[in-house]
Amino acid sequence: MLLDYAPIAILILLATGLAALVVILGHLFGPKRHTDAKAMPYESGVTPYGPGTRRMSVKYYLVAVLFILFDIEIIFFLPWAVVLRDFIDNSLGLFALIEMFVFILILLVGYVYAWKKGALEWE
Repeated sequence: MLLDYAPIAILILLATGLAALVVILGHLFGPKRHTDAKAMPYESGVTPYGPGTRRMSVKYYLVAVLFILFDIEIIFFLPWAVVLRDFIDNSLGLFALIEMFVFILILLVGYVYAWKKGALEWE
């Protein structure tokens, strides 16, 4: 049983080893001349002004977290949809269907709560 996972383990080891080798070779043989111009922050060809960090609205982070949260929850629909026919033919049929509707109901409650709190409105 574990022998079936051997190719995946070998691939992970090779990828990790190659990545480490490239980083080490770049560190050993790369240029090491540090100048003030290289240390200066750079963005879009414009000389930076003001502090490097700016205050961001909490709303920005709230929208980002909600997007990630609901996006990850939506990912759970795909495996369920793929094996839906097996669930119906299997003894788990009705139980799995009810569990999925409970999951969808929890998602809807979260959406309604975020909507009522104004988290989904962008100004």
